[in-house]
Amino acid sequence: MNTPPISIEALLVLDAIEHRGSYAAAAEQLNKVPSALSYIVNKLEEQLNVTLFQRQGRRAVLTPAGKHLLTEGRKVLNAINNLSEQTQTIANGWEPRIRIAYDSIFDISDVFKNLQLFLNEHKNIEIDIKEEVLNGTWEALIEDDVDLVIGAPAPVPNQKGIRAVKIADIQNVLVVHPSHPLALLKTPIEPSELGQYTTVIVHDSAKQGIPWSANLIEGNQRFYVSSVSQKITAILSAIGIGYLPVNLIAEHIKANKLHVVELTEPRPTQDLYLAWKITNKGKGLKQLTQIILNSV
Repeated sequence: MNTPPISIEALLVLDAIEHRGSYAAAAEQLNKVPSALSYIVNKLEEQLNVTLFQRQGRRAVLTPAGKHLLTEGRKVLNAINNLSEQTQTIANGWEPRIRIAYDSIFDISDVFKNLQLFLNEHKNIEIDIKEEVLNGTWEALIEDDVDLVIGAPAPVPNQKGIRAVKIADIQNVLVVHPSHPLALLKTPIEPSELGQYTTVIVHDSAKQGIPWSANLIEGNQRFYVSSVSQKITAILSAIGIGYLPVNLIAEHIKANKLHVVELTEPRPTQDLYLAWKITNKGKGLKQLTQIILNSV
């Protein structure tokens, strides 16, 4: 395999010359003699068959080709720096990335504040966060697609090696658009009478396991969405009825954009969990988990 003409050293030289404006100043920064920098640039220009710098008075100015090379080259230099830092991080027991899944039913806003606190201390650790629903949240952890799940709903899977801690319980209420016939009722309604109305349902995001069903209303007409936020929007649009966590829709209820339907049998509270695999010994995950637990 031929050695590529663009080396890390050449990129560092280009960066220094562009930043300092001259070969002499760049040589001082890199602790080299100017002739060494000239040799590296001339050799690179010869191998690429391009001109990288033009003289403007005493300054060395990049050509369009040189600007492109340095712009893309700086991405390479940043990636190398990140790789070096991540390697050192791993050697010290700190993982380079933490993958998180949160359940759509959970209000993630406070967790983002926790993540910001964590990242202030550990800027070299990447956070990769995604939204899941019901069994899909647990499946992501079981299948090692993520390192941590937040707001995963009960029941906790009967799976060895999972540590789950309850972090919240939520109260679901049946809500409808104020124009819906159910909004006109003066007395509580039997849940069995809801089957005649269109129900908005969030798809379980599980891909391998059997999808779960939660807060289902038996009936003929169903309108499926992929997240709780979409479900809220659908009910606000008078598409159908559905159960939603009070904490996520309190402002809509207060503004009379959603109407709570009284039932003869109120829904029980729903437990939500923070969970991870006990085999994961990463210091980053341990610290982030503790930050979240302290906040709740």
